[in-house]
Amino acid sequence: MTFSELQPRINRINGFIDRVLDTDLTDVWMKGIKAVLSLLILTILTALTGGVIKTFLDIGMLLHAPVEIGLRQIIVDTLILLAVVEVFKTTVTYFSEGRVKVTFIVDTILVVMLTEIISLWFKDADHAKLVSLGAILLALGAIRVVAVRCSPAHGESAGK
Repeated sequence: MTFSELQPRINRINGFIDRVLDTDLTDVWMKGIKAVLSLLILTILTALTGGVIKTFLDIGMLLHAPVEIGLRQIIVDTLILLAVVEVFKTTVTYFSEGRVKVTFIVDTILVVMLTEIISLWFKDADHAKLVSLGAILLALGAIRVVAVRCSPAHGESAGK
């Protein structure tokens, strides 16, 4: 092949390379994130459904075990499901807004910590563990208050 015969192919290859280099990868990145988050949301919904079914089946414990044990299990299961709902809420917010609010993360951690404290309380854990978890809970509560007071949205509404 002569150079004049190769010239159209070289031009097409150069054009392709130019298009690839000019492509904005942000769109590809955002589509990838949305695809992965869609799978995560589906996973959370599946886990939430399974958790509700398990909690419903735990009602049968009331017939076979002491009522106190059955009710404790149902309360702990319900609190864990509420923590999963908070994770779901955070994920959906990121999916729709492209960012996560600090208050959503702190709320999720607060629900998980409360669940842990209540489950340890039911298991008659030692007081040192309960006090340390309570201190963490108070610190998270303080972070939550600061996050709400120092929120950019809070500052915008104060100026209006």
